[in-house]
Amino acid sequence: MRHFGHVAPEVRQRLFHQEPCVFGADSPAHVLAAALGATLYSPATRPRLADDIVKQSGRGVVSMVLCLEDSIDDAEVADAEENLVGQFTDLAARPGVELPLLFVRVRAPEQIPDLVRRLGPAVRLLAGFVLPKFTEERGTPFLEALTAAETASGRRLFAMPVLESPGLLHLESRRETLEGIYRTVDKYRDRVLALRLGVTDFCSAYGLRRAPDMTAYDVQIVASVIADVVNVLGRADGTGFTVTGPVWEYFRLQERMFKPQLRRSPFTGAAEELRTTLIEHDMDGLLREIALDRANGLLGKTCIHPSHVLPVHALSVVSHEEYTDAQDILRPDRLGGGVLRSAYTNKMNEVKPHRAWAERTLQRAEVFGVANEDIGFVELLAAGLPA
Repeated sequence: MRHFGHVAPEVRQRLFHQEPCVFGADSPAHVLAAALGATLYSPATRPRLADDIVKQSGRGVVSMVLCLEDSIDDAEVADAEENLVGQFTDLAARPGVELPLLFVRVRAPEQIPDLVRRLGPAVRLLAGFVLPKFTEERGTPFLEALTAAETASGRRLFAMPVLESPGLLHLESRRETLEGIYRTVDKYRDRVLALRLGVTDFCSAYGLRRAPDMTAYDVQIVASVIADVVNVLGRADGTGFTVTGPVWEYFRLQERMFKPQLRRSPFTGAAEELRTTLIEHDMDGLLREIALDRANGLLGKTCIHPSHVLPVHALSVVSHEEYTDAQDILRPDRLGGGVLRSAYTNKMNEVKPHRAWAERTLQRAEVFGVANEDIGFVELLAAGLPA
């Protein structure tokens, strides 16, 4: 699979200076962590889940979480597990179908080996598990269960812990909780693909809910947690992990509104009209939050509606200017440091302080591609919409 792989090759050539790379479930962990993009959640109770997965893959989704936890009623768990196993079996019987990375969000550690056993040969379609309300105490049994299931199945399985516990939110327990989480995920580093932020749970603890024109960073108590999580768990010195952006809850936008602009052409005057349409339909908050995710060290995003996927991916593409700066900073003849003017002549590139940023930028460029000089977010978004 690849980002924008659902777009015609000739259109990708027009969009990209460097096209996104091809990757798969067996790719190196650092590639998959960077490539997660907009991870789309779906309740495991959906009766046509297999068809939904194939459909979303054809629209550019590269990672999905099939949820057995908060998105379903407590009384539905057993039926949801049965449905999940049946839908995986259905997918496994469809030869040649390209699927996204598939993860299952469980409630309890014992579900992991049980589901892996019940999946049988269809376990080859499973990328791993999402572990809810993760702390050192709660997380260790999950990771032990995942390791045992991996050994029993012979299938590499990844964990994506969700950081959403009250102990992480409350100031008096935050440092101790973060240190415990770090000890746990560091011990299982090879199995932890990314850390996910459960901002809805953070807000719930204080009876808060951000409006569609506000980002998570406007809710100061949430912003402080994100900052501390990145401080401890997202460092760029080799000790950190990929931390993904929080969920965006609003989805009044429907894809059909883009159709008139798309028919005109994504590379003409439709761009400004499309930009206005985005803002008028509650997408301005999402776009600002994605930009702030990036500025605060997060990569990828939890999504609960398909209309969020393309904006996340379009804003994850590296601009030609970013790419040029990163390449200049990482030139072999600049290892000793120094300062140089950017090729765009609009900023200073200081080699040593900007090195970690440049390395992360080129990693993002590998999986999301580099846009051509005249291509921006709106063109990428419009080109990626289904015909």
